[in-house]
Amino acid sequence: MDYNVDIFLNNIAQTTGSPFLISIERAEGIYLYSPEGKRYTDLISGISVSNVGHRHPKVVEAIKAQLDKHLHVMVFGEYIQSTPNQLAQKLVSLLPPSLNCVYYVNSGTEANEGALKLAKRVTGRTEIISCRKSYHGSTHGSLSVSGNELKKSAFRPLLPDVRFIDFNSLTDLKQITEATACVIMETIQGDAGVRVPSKEYMKAVRKRCDETGALLILDEIQCGMGRTGTLFAFEQFDIVPDIITIAKAFGGGLPIGAFIADKKIMQLLTHDPMLGHITTFGGNPVCCASALATIHVIEEEKLLASVEKKGRLFESLLQHHHIKEIRRIGLMFAIDFDSADRVNRIVEHAKQAGVICYWFLSHPNSFRIAPPLTISEDQIRESCAVILEAIEKT
Repeated sequence: MDYNVDIFLNNIAQTTGSPFLISIERAEGIYLYSPEGKRYTDLISGISVSNVGHRHPKVVEAIKAQLDKHLHVMVFGEYIQSTPNQLAQKLVSLLPPSLNCVYYVNSGTEANEGALKLAKRVTGRTEIISCRKSYHGSTHGSLSVSGNELKKSAFRPLLPDVRFIDFNSLTDLKQITEATACVIMETIQGDAGVRVPSKEYMKAVRKRCDETGALLILDEIQCGMGRTGTLFAFEQFDIVPDIITIAKAFGGGLPIGAFIADKKIMQLLTHDPMLGHITTFGGNPVCCASALATIHVIEEEKLLASVEKKGRLFESLLQHHHIKEIRRIGLMFAIDFDSADRVNRIVEHAKQAGVICYWFLSHPNSFRIAPPLTISEDQIRESCAVILEAIEKT
Protein backbone atom coordinates (compact mmCIF):
# COMPACT_ATOMS: atom_id res chain seq x y z
CA MET A 1 0.00 0.00 0.00
CA ASP A 2 1.35 3.40 -0.97
CA TYR A 3 0.70 6.40 1.26
CA ASN A 4 3.53 8.43 -0.29
CA VAL A 5 2.89 12.11 0.35
CA ASP A 6 4.70 13.19 -2.84
CA ILE A 7 2.36 11.10 -4.99
CA PHE A 8 -0.60 12.65 -3.20
CA LEU A 9 0.70 16.19 -3.64
CA ASN A 10 2.01 15.87 -7.19
CA ASN A 11 -0.25 13.36 -8.94
CA ILE A 12 -3.60 14.11 -7.30
CA ALA A 13 -5.14 17.52 -7.93
CA GLN A 14 -5.02 19.74 -4.85
CA THR A 15 -7.75 22.04 -3.57
CA THR A 16 -5.61 24.09 -1.16
CA GLY A 17 -1.95 24.71 -0.49
CA SER A 18 -2.29 23.13 2.94
CA PRO A 19 -4.25 19.85 2.85
CA PHE A 20 -4.98 18.03 6.10
CA LEU A 21 -2.36 15.35 5.27
CA ILE A 22 -3.21 12.41 7.46
CA SER A 23 -3.02 8.94 5.92
CA ILE A 24 -6.07 6.72 6.42
CA GLU A 25 -5.94 2.96 5.99
CA ARG A 26 -9.33 2.01 7.40
CA ALA A 27 -12.35 3.40 9.21
CA GLU A 28 -14.91 1.95 11.57
CA GLY A 29 -17.74 3.62 13.49
CA ILE A 30 -16.58 7.09 14.58
CA TYR A 31 -12.88 6.23 14.16
CA LEU A 32 -10.29 6.56 11.39
CA TYR A 33 -7.01 4.61 11.52
CA SER A 34 -3.64 5.44 10.00
CA PRO A 35 -1.36 2.78 8.45
CA GLU A 36 0.69 2.96 11.65
CA GLY A 37 -2.38 2.26 13.75
CA LYS A 38 -2.99 5.77 15.11
CA ARG A 39 -6.65 6.29 15.86
CA TYR A 40 -8.51 9.49 15.05
CA THR A 41 -11.98 10.36 16.30
CA ASP A 42 -13.93 11.75 13.35
CA LEU A 43 -15.98 14.64 14.71
CA ILE A 44 -16.88 15.93 11.25
CA SER A 45 -18.23 12.75 9.60
CA GLY A 46 -16.22 13.41 6.45
CA ILE A 47 -18.06 16.79 6.30
CA SER A 48 -21.54 15.59 7.29
CA VAL A 49 -21.41 12.37 5.26
CA SER A 50 -20.99 9.48 7.69
CA ASN A 51 -24.06 10.15 9.84
CA VAL A 52 -24.44 6.44 10.67
CA GLY A 53 -20.70 6.04 11.18
CA HIS A 54 -18.05 4.62 8.90
CA ARG A 55 -18.73 1.22 7.38
CA HIS A 56 -21.89 0.50 9.34
CA PRO A 57 -22.31 -3.31 9.13
CA LYS A 58 -25.84 -3.10 7.71
CA VAL A 59 -24.73 -0.60 5.06
CA VAL A 60 -21.76 -2.76 4.07
CA GLU A 61 -24.01 -5.81 3.91
CA ALA A 62 -26.43 -4.03 1.57
CA ILE A 63 -23.59 -2.88 -0.68
CA LYS A 64 -22.18 -6.40 -0.92
CA ALA A 65 -25.58 -7.85 -1.71
CA GLN A 66 -26.06 -5.41 -4.60
CA LEU A 67 -22.52 -6.10 -5.88
CA ASP A 68 -23.54 -9.73 -6.34
CA LYS A 69 -26.47 -8.66 -8.56
CA HIS A 70 -25.24 -5.92 -10.88
CA LEU A 71 -23.46 -2.58 -11.03
CA HIS A 72 -24.26 0.13 -13.60
CA VAL A 73 -26.45 -1.15 -16.43
CA MET A 74 -27.88 1.98 -18.09
CA VAL A 75 -28.11 5.75 -17.84
CA PHE A 76 -30.66 7.18 -15.41
CA GLY A 77 -34.33 6.84 -16.25
CA GLU A 78 -34.38 3.95 -18.75
CA TYR A 79 -34.23 0.58 -16.97
CA ILE A 80 -36.39 -0.58 -14.06
CA GLN A 81 -34.14 -1.65 -11.19
CA SER A 82 -35.25 -2.97 -7.82
CA THR A 83 -32.93 -1.03 -5.49
CA PRO A 84 -33.57 2.48 -6.90
CA ASN A 85 -37.29 1.66 -6.87
CA GLN A 86 -37.18 0.62 -3.22
CA LEU A 87 -35.20 3.70 -2.24
CA ALA A 88 -37.59 6.08 -4.02
CA GLN A 89 -40.58 4.39 -2.41
CA LYS A 90 -38.96 4.71 1.01
CA LEU A 91 -38.00 8.37 0.52
CA VAL A 92 -41.44 9.53 -0.60
CA SER A 93 -43.03 7.64 2.31
CA LEU A 94 -40.98 9.83 4.65
CA LEU A 95 -41.74 13.13 2.88
CA PRO A 96 -44.90 15.25 2.53
CA PRO A 97 -47.27 14.17 -0.28
CA SER A 98 -46.14 16.91 -2.65
CA LEU A 99 -42.54 15.62 -2.59
CA ASN A 100 -43.31 12.37 -4.36
CA CYS A 101 -40.88 12.09 -7.27
CA VAL A 102 -37.12 11.51 -6.96
CA TYR A 103 -34.47 12.41 -9.52
CA TYR A 104 -31.23 10.65 -8.57
CA VAL A 105 -27.91 12.36 -9.25
CA ASN A 106 -24.33 11.88 -8.10
CA SER A 107 -23.61 14.75 -5.72
CA GLY A 108 -25.02 17.74 -3.90
CA THR A 109 -23.98 20.31 -6.45
CA GLU A 110 -25.62 18.29 -9.24
CA ALA A 111 -28.80 18.07 -7.17
CA ASN A 112 -28.85 21.87 -6.92
CA GLU A 113 -28.11 22.25 -10.64
CA GLY A 114 -31.07 20.03 -11.46
CA ALA A 115 -33.34 21.86 -9.04
CA LEU A 116 -32.47 25.25 -10.55
CA LYS A 117 -33.15 23.98 -14.07
CA LEU A 118 -36.47 22.53 -12.97
CA ALA A 119 -37.54 25.82 -11.38
CA LYS A 120 -36.77 27.73 -14.59
CA ARG A 121 -38.64 25.14 -16.64
CA VAL A 122 -41.71 25.26 -14.38
CA THR A 123 -42.00 29.04 -14.12
CA GLY A 124 -40.57 30.22 -17.41
CA ARG A 125 -38.70 32.83 -15.38
CA THR A 126 -34.96 33.45 -15.09
CA GLU A 127 -34.41 35.33 -11.82
CA ILE A 128 -32.99 33.29 -8.96
CA ILE A 129 -32.81 34.55 -5.39
CA SER A 130 -30.31 33.11 -2.96
CA CYS A 131 -28.86 34.18 0.38
CA ARG A 132 -25.67 35.94 1.25
CA LYS A 133 -23.08 33.67 2.91
CA SER A 134 -24.73 30.60 1.37
CA TYR A 135 -22.93 27.60 -0.10
CA HIS A 136 -24.59 25.37 -2.69
CA GLY A 137 -21.64 23.75 -4.50
CA SER A 138 -18.78 24.44 -6.88
CA THR A 139 -20.13 23.81 -10.38
CA HIS A 140 -21.06 26.91 -12.37
CA GLY A 141 -24.76 27.05 -11.52
CA SER A 142 -24.35 26.16 -7.86
CA LEU A 143 -21.43 28.56 -7.54
CA SER A 144 -23.57 31.29 -9.09
CA VAL A 145 -26.11 31.02 -6.26
CA SER A 146 -23.49 30.70 -3.50
CA GLY A 147 -22.79 33.79 -1.48
CA ASN A 148 -19.00 33.77 -1.13
CA GLU A 149 -17.69 36.27 -3.70
CA LEU A 150 -14.08 35.33 -2.96
CA LYS A 151 -14.76 31.82 -4.27
CA LYS A 152 -16.61 33.13 -7.35
CA SER A 153 -14.64 36.04 -8.75
CA ALA A 154 -12.04 34.00 -10.66
CA PHE A 155 -14.74 32.07 -12.54
CA ARG A 156 -17.04 34.79 -13.81
CA PRO A 157 -19.15 35.19 -15.86
CA LEU A 158 -21.56 32.96 -13.99
CA LEU A 159 -25.34 32.61 -14.26
CA PRO A 160 -27.12 35.92 -14.89
CA ASP A 161 -30.19 37.14 -13.01
CA VAL A 162 -29.05 35.96 -9.58
CA ARG A 163 -29.91 38.24 -6.66
CA PHE A 164 -28.90 37.88 -3.02
CA ILE A 165 -30.83 38.62 0.14
CA ASP A 166 -29.85 38.40 3.79
CA PHE A 167 -30.66 35.06 5.43
CA ASN A 168 -33.24 35.37 8.22
CA SER A 169 -34.18 38.94 7.22
CA LEU A 170 -37.93 39.43 6.90
CA THR A 171 -37.45 42.83 5.27
CA ASP A 172 -35.49 41.38 2.35
CA LEU A 173 -38.32 39.03 1.37
CA LYS A 174 -40.01 41.83 -0.57
CA GLN A 175 -37.29 41.31 -3.19
CA ILE A 176 -39.03 38.05 -4.15
CA THR A 177 -41.40 39.09 -6.95
CA GLU A 178 -43.42 37.77 -9.90
CA ALA A 179 -40.13 37.82 -11.86
CA THR A 180 -38.54 35.27 -9.51
CA ALA A 181 -38.23 31.69 -10.73
CA CYS A 182 -37.09 30.33 -7.38
CA VAL A 183 -35.63 31.03 -4.00
CA ILE A 184 -32.84 28.61 -3.10
CA MET A 185 -31.60 28.47 0.47
CA GLU A 186 -30.02 26.07 2.91
CA THR A 187 -32.56 25.20 5.57
CA ILE A 188 -29.65 25.66 7.99
CA GLN A 189 -26.75 27.64 6.59
CA GLY A 190 -23.77 25.33 7.03
CA ASP A 191 -20.65 26.87 5.58
CA ALA A 192 -21.60 30.29 6.96
CA GLY A 193 -21.03 28.83 10.41
CA VAL A 194 -24.31 27.05 11.30
CA ARG A 195 -26.88 29.83 10.98
CA VAL A 196 -30.33 28.74 12.16
CA PRO A 197 -33.32 30.76 10.90
CA SER A 198 -36.40 31.55 12.94
CA LYS A 199 -39.62 29.66 12.33
CA GLU A 200 -41.29 33.01 11.61
CA TYR A 201 -38.79 33.69 8.83
CA MET A 202 -39.14 30.29 7.18
CA LYS A 203 -42.92 30.57 7.21
CA ALA A 204 -42.65 34.05 5.69
CA VAL A 205 -40.38 32.74 2.92
CA ARG A 206 -42.91 30.04 2.11
CA LYS A 207 -45.76 32.56 2.12
CA ARG A 208 -43.90 35.02 -0.14
CA CYS A 209 -43.07 32.27 -2.64
CA ASP A 210 -46.72 31.26 -2.70
CA GLU A 211 -47.79 34.87 -3.31
CA THR A 212 -45.40 35.40 -6.21
CA GLY A 213 -45.43 31.96 -7.83
CA ALA A 214 -41.72 31.43 -7.14
CA LEU A 215 -40.62 27.92 -6.23
CA LEU A 216 -38.90 27.31 -2.90
CA ILE A 217 -35.83 25.07 -3.10
CA LEU A 218 -34.43 23.93 0.24
CA ASP A 219 -30.86 22.65 0.16
CA GLU A 220 -30.55 19.95 2.83
CA ILE A 221 -27.31 18.51 1.51
CA GLN A 222 -25.46 19.21 4.75
CA CYS A 223 -28.27 19.52 7.29
CA GLY A 224 -30.45 16.60 6.16
CA MET A 225 -30.57 12.90 7.04
CA GLY A 226 -30.94 13.39 10.77
CA ARG A 227 -28.19 15.92 11.41
CA THR A 228 -30.56 18.37 13.15
CA GLY A 229 -32.60 15.77 15.04
CA THR A 230 -35.30 15.30 12.41
CA LEU A 231 -34.71 13.36 9.22
CA PHE A 232 -35.14 16.57 7.21
CA ALA A 233 -34.42 19.94 8.80
CA PHE A 234 -37.45 21.64 7.20
CA GLU A 235 -39.69 19.48 9.41
CA GLN A 236 -38.74 21.77 12.33
CA PHE A 237 -40.20 24.85 10.65
CA ASP A 238 -43.69 23.61 9.70
CA ILE A 239 -43.22 24.32 6.01
CA VAL A 240 -42.83 22.22 2.86
CA PRO A 241 -40.52 23.22 0.00
CA ASP A 242 -41.41 22.80 -3.65
CA ILE A 243 -38.08 21.06 -4.23
CA ILE A 244 -35.64 19.57 -1.75
CA THR A 245 -32.04 18.63 -2.51
CA ILE A 246 -30.13 15.96 -0.58
CA ALA A 247 -26.71 14.30 -0.82
CA LYS A 248 -23.74 13.81 1.56
CA ALA A 249 -25.12 11.59 4.38
CA PHE A 250 -27.85 10.30 2.05
CA GLY A 251 -25.42 7.75 0.59
CA GLY A 252 -23.99 6.37 3.83
CA GLY A 253 -20.48 6.84 2.45
CA LEU A 254 -21.12 6.34 -1.28
CA PRO A 255 -21.73 9.18 -3.76
CA ILE A 256 -25.40 9.87 -4.43
CA GLY A 257 -27.67 12.90 -4.36
CA ALA A 258 -31.22 13.69 -5.37
CA PHE A 259 -33.63 16.51 -6.05
CA ILE A 260 -37.20 15.70 -5.09
CA ALA A 261 -40.41 17.44 -6.16
CA ASP A 262 -43.97 16.77 -7.23
CA LYS A 263 -44.37 14.40 -10.18
CA LYS A 264 -46.48 17.02 -11.97
CA ILE A 265 -43.56 19.43 -12.23
CA MET A 266 -40.79 16.84 -12.51
CA GLN A 267 -42.53 15.52 -15.62
CA LEU A 268 -41.67 18.78 -17.40
CA LEU A 269 -38.07 17.56 -17.75
CA THR A 270 -39.29 14.84 -20.15
CA HIS A 271 -40.36 17.14 -23.00
CA ASP A 272 -39.63 20.48 -24.67
CA PRO A 273 -36.85 19.45 -24.63
CA MET A 274 -36.80 15.72 -24.06
CA LEU A 275 -33.96 14.79 -21.67
CA GLY A 276 -34.27 18.16 -19.98
CA HIS A 277 -31.90 16.80 -17.37
CA ILE A 278 -29.83 13.65 -17.72
CA THR A 279 -27.09 11.82 -15.85
CA THR A 280 -25.15 8.66 -16.64
CA PHE A 281 -24.59 7.39 -13.13
CA GLY A 282 -27.61 8.85 -11.30
CA GLY A 283 -29.41 6.10 -9.42
CA ASN A 284 -26.39 3.80 -9.42
CA PRO A 285 -27.77 0.63 -7.80
CA VAL A 286 -24.84 0.14 -5.40
CA CYS A 287 -25.14 3.73 -4.16
CA CYS A 288 -28.92 3.32 -3.87
CA ALA A 289 -28.44 0.14 -1.81
CA SER A 290 -26.14 2.03 0.54
CA ALA A 291 -28.60 4.94 0.83
CA LEU A 292 -31.57 2.66 1.54
CA ALA A 293 -29.63 0.79 4.22
CA THR A 294 -28.59 4.12 5.75
CA ILE A 295 -32.23 5.20 6.13
CA HIS A 296 -33.07 1.83 7.67
CA VAL A 297 -30.23 2.19 10.18
CA ILE A 298 -31.42 5.68 11.20
CA GLU A 299 -34.91 4.27 11.78
CA GLU A 300 -34.09 0.89 13.33
CA GLU A 301 -31.46 2.23 15.72
CA LYS A 302 -33.67 5.22 16.60
CA LEU A 303 -30.75 7.58 16.03
CA LEU A 304 -32.92 10.69 15.79
CA ALA A 305 -34.20 10.26 19.34
CA SER A 306 -30.77 10.92 20.89
CA VAL A 307 -29.47 13.70 18.60
CA GLU A 308 -30.65 16.61 20.76
CA LYS A 309 -29.47 15.00 24.01
CA LYS A 310 -26.01 14.39 22.54
CA GLY A 311 -25.92 17.91 21.14
CA ARG A 312 -26.70 19.37 24.55
CA LEU A 313 -23.97 17.23 26.12
CA PHE A 314 -21.38 18.55 23.67
CA GLU A 315 -22.53 22.10 24.36
CA SER A 316 -22.41 21.68 28.15
CA LEU A 317 -18.89 20.23 28.03
CA LEU A 318 -17.43 22.78 25.61
CA GLN A 319 -17.39 25.65 28.06
CA HIS A 320 -14.30 27.85 27.96
CA HIS A 321 -13.77 31.58 28.41
CA HIS A 322 -11.97 31.81 25.04
CA ILE A 323 -15.02 30.50 23.16
CA LYS A 324 -16.92 33.52 21.83
CA GLU A 325 -20.09 31.70 20.79
CA ILE A 326 -21.45 28.22 20.11
CA ARG A 327 -24.13 27.93 17.43
CA ARG A 328 -25.86 24.59 17.27
CA ILE A 329 -28.83 22.69 16.02
CA GLY A 330 -28.88 18.97 16.78
CA LEU A 331 -25.36 17.64 16.18
CA MET A 332 -24.32 20.49 13.89
CA PHE A 333 -21.97 22.99 15.58
CA ALA A 334 -19.94 26.11 14.93
CA ILE A 335 -17.50 27.06 17.71
CA ASP A 336 -16.41 30.71 17.45
CA PHE A 337 -13.09 32.23 18.50
CA ASP A 338 -11.51 35.64 18.14
CA SER A 339 -9.38 34.83 15.07
CA ALA A 340 -8.86 32.38 12.23
CA ASP A 341 -5.31 31.84 13.43
CA ARG A 342 -6.57 30.64 16.81
CA VAL A 343 -9.02 28.28 15.13
CA ASN A 344 -6.28 26.87 12.89
CA ARG A 345 -4.03 26.18 15.88
CA ILE A 346 -6.83 24.51 17.83
CA VAL A 347 -7.78 22.29 14.88
CA GLU A 348 -4.14 21.34 14.31
CA HIS A 349 -3.52 20.56 17.99
CA ALA A 350 -6.67 18.44 18.19
CA LYS A 351 -5.60 16.58 15.05
CA GLN A 352 -2.23 15.75 16.58
CA ALA A 353 -4.06 14.51 19.67
CA GLY A 354 -6.29 12.28 17.56
CA VAL A 355 -9.52 14.28 17.24
CA ILE A 356 -10.65 15.62 13.85
CA CYS A 357 -12.39 19.00 13.82
CA TYR A 358 -12.39 21.22 10.74
CA TRP A 359 -12.85 24.72 9.38
CA PHE A 360 -15.65 26.44 7.51
CA LEU A 361 -14.93 27.81 4.03
CA SER A 362 -16.75 31.06 4.63
CA HIS A 363 -16.41 31.60 8.37
CA PRO A 364 -12.75 31.11 9.32
CA ASN A 365 -13.20 32.24 12.94
CA SER A 366 -15.14 29.04 13.70
CA PHE A 367 -14.42 25.36 13.61
CA ARG A 368 -17.06 22.75 12.90
CA ILE A 369 -18.23 19.70 14.79
CA ALA A 370 -20.67 17.31 13.11
CA PRO A 371 -19.97 13.80 14.43
CA PRO A 372 -21.66 10.56 13.39
CA LEU A 373 -25.08 10.36 15.02
CA THR A 374 -23.93 7.03 16.47
CA ILE A 375 -21.36 8.68 18.76
CA SER A 376 -21.77 7.60 22.40
CA GLU A 377 -21.86 9.88 25.42
CA ASP A 378 -18.52 8.49 26.63
CA GLN A 379 -16.99 9.22 23.22
CA ILE A 380 -18.38 12.76 23.41
CA ARG A 381 -16.74 13.28 26.79
CA GLU A 382 -13.40 11.94 25.57
CA SER A 383 -13.49 14.15 22.49
CA CYS A 384 -14.44 17.30 24.38
CA ALA A 385 -11.58 16.75 26.82
CA VAL A 386 -9.15 16.78 23.87
CA ILE A 387 -10.73 19.90 22.38
CA LEU A 388 -10.58 21.76 25.70
CA GLU A 389 -6.93 20.77 26.04
CA ALA A 390 -6.31 22.12 22.50
CA ILE A 391 -7.97 25.41 23.48
CA GLU A 392 -5.82 25.66 26.61
CA LYS A 393 -2.55 24.83 24.87
CA THR A 394 -3.08 27.30 22.02
